[in-house]
Amino acid sequence: MSVRFMSFEQYKVLLGDYVPSSSPFLGRDAASGDFNQSTVFFAGLLSGLTEAVLVVTPAEVCKIRMQGQYHSMADPEQLARRKYTNVVQTAFTIVREEGLGALYKGIVPTMLRQGCNQAVNFTAYAQIKAAVTRMQGKETEGWQHLVIGGVSGGMGPTVNNPLDVVKTRMQKQVVVAGEAPKYGSLGQSVVTIAKEEGVPALWKGLTPRLMRIMPGQAITFMTYEAVSKKLYEFDIIPQST
Repeated sequence: MSVRFMSFEQYKVLLGDYVPSSSPFLGRDAASGDFNQSTVFFAGLLSGLTEAVLVVTPAEVCKIRMQGQYHSMADPEQLARRKYTNVVQTAFTIVREEGLGALYKGIVPTMLRQGCNQAVNFTAYAQIKAAVTRMQGKETEGWQHLVIGGVSGGMGPTVNNPLDVVKTRMQKQVVVAGEAPKYGSLGQSVVTIAKEEGVPALWKGLTPRLMRIMPGQAITFMTYEAVSKKLYEFDIIPQST
């Protein structure tokens, strides 16, 4: 989250204040002075790509390996023999057995997923918030940030769930030297899943994703707005929008 919001704010200023001289689509709205929709969209896109490379892909690989291994939590003997015990040990095990590149399996669909998520998320949030502000004639309140954050947070996952399915399949598989992996590339993986399991299989797991992401985004945006307001009040950061 910290990487996402920090990079989003930096990209927003960069695209909104420094690039517009060479681009007619980026910049600030002449009337309000706020960053325009295109600027917010591309800042969100770049922040999603940034977090995918720096944090999300390695973390997702470790998480999926830990969740995918079979052992009984109720059986002390199986629990003691499990291959992956914690995130750090899992990362070292993967690097030792499969190389450093294995931590970045599925990076292309992960980047596409995160980029799409944050582009849609930040843009939808900004547009809905602006519409609500215009409609009621005053600034939005905390509970409204909660609701708007939850709604905007559910839009990206609904659209890009196939990328998440492909990413998970690519990251879960263990590649054996000399053998071609079943899921090799984004396009090939989509075709394989659709052919073997049907097109709806690309939307597997959408409901639990929404149940996880929407409340998380709701709380995140409400907290983000509250903290930002205090930082602006105490002049800790300059108010850019």
